Amino acid sequence: MKLIFLGSQGSGKSTQASTLSQKLVLPYIEMGQLMRDKAQENNQEAGEVREALEKGDLVPDNIAVVTLKERLAKSDCKNGYILDGYPRNYAQLEGIESDIDKVFFIKVSDQEGIKRLIDRARHDDTLETITRRLELYHQQTEPLLLYFKQKGILEEIDGQRNIDEVHQDIINRLQNGNTNRV
Repeated sequence: MKLIFLGSQGSGKSTQASTLSQKLVLPYIEMGQLMRDKAQENNQEAGEVREALEKGDLVPDNIAVVTLKERLAKSDCKNGYILDGYPRNYAQLEGIESDIDKVFFIKVSDQEGIKRLIDRARHDDTLETITRRLELYHQQTEPLLLYFKQKGILEEIDGQRNIDEVHQDIINRLQNGNTNRV
């Protein structure tokens, strides 16, 4: 099973994707963490990634696509995976396989997302970078929702509820989709 979780920053997509990966015993691939790990390397690409992360910009598409393809080529992904926060734009669609089973869009208001991010107090969560990432999300990622909806694989989830309610909604939608792993 191949699943994608999308949503604005602070939507809870990472929490839900991680929880579901444990339940389904599928690898959890968080693009943000892959990019933060890549930024620790000592090469030109790492410098580009660091610069993008510091500004709240998207990592260059070519780096994101190659990094994801390398990760998906690992043996633990042969039976599926749960992808968190990717693709971020149309150019990054080429980095995913065409046989995605479901895309879960965790929807929250910008105000709720900002509140959650400020509360988690991660070093790269300044109000400036959060605001920039939200702008990019609305401009570049939200348009992908229509693409996934037209493919018939988009599930919109109300992310403003508590974690358990959101998780149960996701489980119910997977079960209603005749998925035999849940």
